[in-house]
Amino acid sequence: MVLPTRDFTHIALDLTTSISNQDRFQRLLNTIRQTLNCDASALLVFRGQQFTPLAIDGLVPDVLGRRFTISEHPRLEAIARAGDIVRFPADSDLPDPFDGLIPNREDELKVHACIGLPLMADDNLIGALTIDSFDTSSFADFSDQDLRTISALAAVSLNNALMMEQLEKLASESPSQVSSLKIGDTDNIEMIGQSAPMQALKNEIDVVAKSDLNVLILGETGVGKELVAKDIHRKSSRANQSLVYLNCAALPESVAESELFGHVKGAFTGAISNRSGKFEIANEGTLFLDEIGELPLALQAKLLRVLQYGDLQRIGDDRSLKVNVRIIAATNKDLKQEVLDGRFRADLYHRLSVFPLHVAPLRERDNDIALLAGYFIEKCRAKLGLQTLRMSKASLAVLSQYNWPGNIRELEHCIHRAAILARSECGADAPQICPHHFNFDGNHPKTSGPSVRSAMPAFLGDSLRDATDTFQGQYIKQTLEANNNNWAATARQLGIDSGNLHRLAKRLGLK
Repeated sequence: MVLPTRDFTHIALDLTTSISNQDRFQRLLNTIRQTLNCDASALLVFRGQQFTPLAIDGLVPDVLGRRFTISEHPRLEAIARAGDIVRFPADSDLPDPFDGLIPNREDELKVHACIGLPLMADDNLIGALTIDSFDTSSFADFSDQDLRTISALAAVSLNNALMMEQLEKLASESPSQVSSLKIGDTDNIEMIGQSAPMQALKNEIDVVAKSDLNVLILGETGVGKELVAKDIHRKSSRANQSLVYLNCAALPESVAESELFGHVKGAFTGAISNRSGKFEIANEGTLFLDEIGELPLALQAKLLRVLQYGDLQRIGDDRSLKVNVRIIAATNKDLKQEVLDGRFRADLYHRLSVFPLHVAPLRERDNDIALLAGYFIEKCRAKLGLQTLRMSKASLAVLSQYNWPGNIRELEHCIHRAAILARSECGADAPQICPHHFNFDGNHPKTSGPSVRSAMPAFLGDSLRDATDTFQGQYIKQTLEANNNNWAATARQLGIDSGNLHRLAKRLGLK
C-alpha cells in the first residue's frame, strides 16, 4: 500500500509552518500516529552514543527525561547501526525501551509491533523515529518506501533544527572560538528541564559563559549549583583548561589557606614538601568555590587580594605568583544578609557577584519533575540491571504534589530508593514504582493554586454555546500558562491533537 499524497503533504506542511521546533516535532508525531494508526511514537536525537527524546506521542511524560544509551538498549542500537528501516518481528526477544511506558495500557507491558526509522544527514546518524503498536499487523500494509519518505521528511526537519542550534551557538562565539560545524557533537553535561525558570537560567548561562566575569550562583541546597558551574566553564573560552573544585564548608580553618594558596616546605609542622594551592592549579582556567559563605573572615581578605591583583603568596614564601583565574562561587546563604550581619566582607561580595545567577528550587519547576524523574529512573534501571523500570501515573502525581525541600538531590534519592523497593516487591521482570514506595512524611505538601472551577466565571444568562466557548477559552488559557506557553505540552495535557488545539484556539480568539 502506498500512502496517499495528502498524508505526505500534511507532514511537509506541518514541518514548514512558522512555529517552534518543539511544536513542529509534536505535529510531526501527531500526524504519524494518525497516519500509521500506531499507539506511540517518539522522535529522538543521537548524541554521544545515546538517544535523547525530543518529542513523544502516546508515551508517559517521564520518557522525555530519559536518556537511552545504545549499549544498554539493543533495539535502539540496531536502529543506530542499520542505516535503513528496521522492522522488529512481533516475537523479537530484544526488549523495547518503551515497554510499559504507554499510558492506559498498563495491562499490556510489551509492544508487539515496532519500527525504527534512522534519521540521516550527510550519511551521519542524527536521530531516530520509533513507531510502536500493540497490534502485530498495524504496519503490514505500509511499504519500506512509504516509511523512507516519512524518515526523510523527519530527518530534514531535525537536521535543520540542529543546524540552527549550532549556528546560533557559533554566532555568539568569538572568531577564535569558532570551530568546524559538526552535527551530533555533545558534551557530558546536561541540564534537564523545560520550565520557564530553567529556560531563563540556561539563557543567562549562555550570556555570561562567553565573558570572563566572576559568577555567584545562588540557590537552595540540592538545586544543582555545581552543574551550573560546570556548564559555565564548558561554554567558556577556558573550556580547554582546568575546572578546579573546592568545597569551602569542608575546609578546616587550619588548612584552608594552604588549600587555596599553597605552601613551601617547612612553612609549618607537617609541610614536608612544596605544595601548589587551588589557585595555582586553576591558573588560566576556572576555580569553583562551593559554599563560599562558609569561608572564614580572615581568609576572605586574602582571597580578595588575589581577585583584585591576580597575585598570591604561598605560605612561608616571600615571592609573589601571578595567576589568571576565573572565579565561580556558589552558596545557599543570603550573602547580602551575611554582609549586614558582619559575617561576610562587603568588598568580597561585590567582587564575586559581578554576575549573580539564581537557580530556582524544584517546587517552582513543576513541568520539570516528570522529566527529572524519568532521567533518574533510567539511571536506576541501568544501575540495577533491569530491562524495564516504570512509574505509575499515581506516583507521578505524588511527586508533583510534594514540596521537595531537598530539591533535585532529594528527588534522585527518592527515585533510587523507590526503584529498589519496587524491584524487591515486583521482581526484576517489569517492576513498577508505586506511591507506597515513597516515604514522604507529609510535612511538605505543595501549596495548591486556585482550582479551575473557582477561577471560572458564572455562566448564568449565556447560551450553552457561549458558556462552552468561554469555559474552553479560559481552561485552555490557564493550561497554556501552566505549561509556559508551550502549545505542544498543552495539547498533551488536554488530550487533544495539537493541530486541533491550534484551530480551536484561533476560533476562540486566543491566537
